[in-house]
Amino acid sequence: MHGLQLARQYYEEVGLPLLQTEFAAELEAIAVGLVGDGSDCLGFDDKFSTDHDWGPGFCCWLRQEDFQVFGERLRAAYARLPTAFLGRERNTSEWGDNRVGVFEIGAFYRGFLGRQGVPASLADWMRLPEANLAACTSGEIFRDPPGEFSRIRAHLLAHYPDDVRLAKIAARCMSAGQAGQYNFHRSIWRGEYYAAQHAETKFCADAMSIVYLLNRRYAPFYKWVHRGLAGLPRLGRFVAQKVNALIASPEYEDKKQLIVEIAEAIVFELQEEGLSDAEGPFLVDHGPRVHARIADPGLRQLNVWVG
Repeated sequence: MHGLQLARQYYEEVGLPLLQTEFAAELEAIAVGLVGDGSDCLGFDDKFSTDHDWGPGFCCWLRQEDFQVFGERLRAAYARLPTAFLGRERNTSEWGDNRVGVFEIGAFYRGFLGRQGVPASLADWMRLPEANLAACTSGEIFRDPPGEFSRIRAHLLAHYPDDVRLAKIAARCMSAGQAGQYNFHRSIWRGEYYAAQHAETKFCADAMSIVYLLNRRYAPFYKWVHRGLAGLPRLGRFVAQKVNALIASPEYEDKKQLIVEIAEAIVFELQEEGLSDAEGPFLVDHGPRVHARIADPGLRQLNVWVG
């Protein structure tokens, strides 16, 4: 059973009866679900995930005014819930004791974004760690009568503003091209195999980042970036397979060809979307063309490598 399924069933069979009994008057003020860090929230959990911060549990989110009235009482009630359910027990690590429980909505989002909700400016959007955006838009909401938690989540799920997305795509083109199509080869020629390995990994990371951006999806924590590619309709499965082959191959000529194939596929998508009119597979040539399409003058004047 995946963690999200377990969380929903635990809420419906254990949590909801408690809420209906002890918080009947406040029930319509309580949003419930499972959102945040962890493979369970992404739907990627497996048998290896159960050793830490996995198991029965869910989140309750309250507006600030409601949290002030009954938040601590709800926390005390949640703490009385059993830690075991359907033969699974929640195993909380030293750093995982704040993934489930009762939260004030603003504080929950502030823990990921450094602010209580949607970023107010393009500069704010540019500064946010993408994995944090992925975390606070992961998982599921089981119920949300007040709608405030879902309203903030919907704004975030709409993805970056267009100009921020363009800036990030442009910057990834620059760094992917530099790492995989330039420095990887030069490092091999020089016998600098650490640098070559780093360049290869950097190219893969940036190429995968571009695929997420093309799909208007936030890339999750690095451990799950490749895993999540297969579910993306634009280039996802193709790049996932090519990256696996690139990393696994011990042959330089094979790696060189795979880098070309990944770059060519990305360039095709950029051209199809009208983001670049440059020719050729070298991604560094396409970064400035994407960047030039940014409408906001302040963001457009930033260096193309910033993103």
